[in-house]
Amino acid sequence: MSDVAIVTCALTGVLTDPNRFPVPVTPEQMAAEAKAAWDAGATIVHVHFRDQTPGLGHLPTWDPDVAGEIIDAIRAACPGILINQTTGVLGPDLSGPNAVMERVKPDIAAMNCGSLNYLRTRRDGQWAWPPILFDNPVEKIARSIDAMYTHGVVPECECFDTGIVRSVSMFKSVGLLRDPIHVSFIMGVASGMPAKPAWLPLLIEELPEGAHFQTIAIGRQEVWDLHRATVAHGGHVRTGLEDTFYLPDGTKAASNGPLVEAMVRIVREGGREPATLEQTRALFGIS
Repeated sequence: MSDVAIVTCALTGVLTDPNRFPVPVTPEQMAAEAKAAWDAGATIVHVHFRDQTPGLGHLPTWDPDVAGEIIDAIRAACPGILINQTTGVLGPDLSGPNAVMERVKPDIAAMNCGSLNYLRTRRDGQWAWPPILFDNPVEKIARSIDAMYTHGVVPECECFDTGIVRSVSMFKSVGLLRDPIHVSFIMGVASGMPAKPAWLPLLIEELPEGAHFQTIAIGRQEVWDLHRATVAHGGHVRTGLEDTFYLPDGTKAASNGPLVEAMVRIVREGGREPATLEQTRALFGIS
């Protein structure tokens, strides 16, 4: 087990409404939040891009110029920080994510490794939103991986369910993926893997040999026990306003900095240290 754990901060997420929650939207806000995460010990920021039109900051955008302004601002505020770009889209059209990747030249990109019925119900038995198929067939995955390697970007294999975790080894065996392989267990989505620490040992058994893993825990206070278990099992960790609004004591976080500070404390309580930038680059094979 490595004596360091990479800490990633997911700054804003896909659709969270900035009028209701303290998520950053503008380049200036994104840069300030990235700097707070960087100062607290994160070496990677996971970035979604929002529409900059007044009143539409809750919506995503694939405008390369908007993405470029955001990433340029983050890099100016945090020289050297690693950028992990989202690429998730519904349907087969990857032109938006690929155009952004070409413009911003991220170090890492999230690569969704399988499809998921994205579901949630309310207490009254109604759907929380109309059921969504987050479709990621193999042909789409192959095109996404090829674009990442073409641009010199390291794929981060995001897995919402157990069969998707097991598929990563198949992608490696048929030559779609190459070492080093980085897998994220996304746990806590209602129709995916639950945010339960007991699941971790079984998921780790299904990783390709030599793969690194990270846990992305979605939820409230329950996510912090999962983070502690991840540290104990040698994994890397992610937090941020995309994943949770709640600190370990149950209070709401007003920004990303306190979430990263809490995560760094958990890493150290588990007998490990947050990875330095140089260590993070080495683990991802980034020169």
